[in-house]
Amino acid sequence: MRCVKNPQLHFGEVNIADIEFDARSRDDIPAILKGLQYIYTNDDARKKVFSTLTATLDPSVNTEVGRPGMALWKIFVLATLKLGLNCDFDRLQELANHHNTVRKMLGHSGWEDTAIYKIQTIIDNVSKLKPSVLADINQVIVESGHEVAKKKAWRKITNAL
Repeated sequence: MRCVKNPQLHFGEVNIADIEFDARSRDDIPAILKGLQYIYTNDDARKKVFSTLTATLDPSVNTEVGRPGMALWKIFVLATLKLGLNCDFDRLQELANHHNTVRKMLGHSGWEDTAIYKIQTIIDNVSKLKPSVLADINQVIVESGHEVAKKKAWRKITNAL
């Protein structure tokens, strides 16, 4: 029984749209997380990405029974970090377990939240996203980027008039 993302926030959990980043940070992790935040807060992009992620589920598996697997949003965040940082699973585990902003993006409250990701769990779940799925999601992200670029260009033209 795997879900995309539980819409119900837990006590102390921060909404993904409300996560704040250091605007002066030159590190690559906040840049990747800002992109994920944009995807999550943009309705069209989120629906397209979630439908692509949902399509990765095995249709023969009954989603009403069994233990809940890692949410697809968490898998997507971890896979994006792995690809964006070009890191190995050990660094990804370290980020997932100890980086506060990454933990907020994964849906952990930080308040009495002691959930720890084991290395094998990360490997098993992140490996489920095949390159074809990531290529489809990449297309959605590129289209969203073009929309943002068009809006910025339109604002410049409007302001110049």
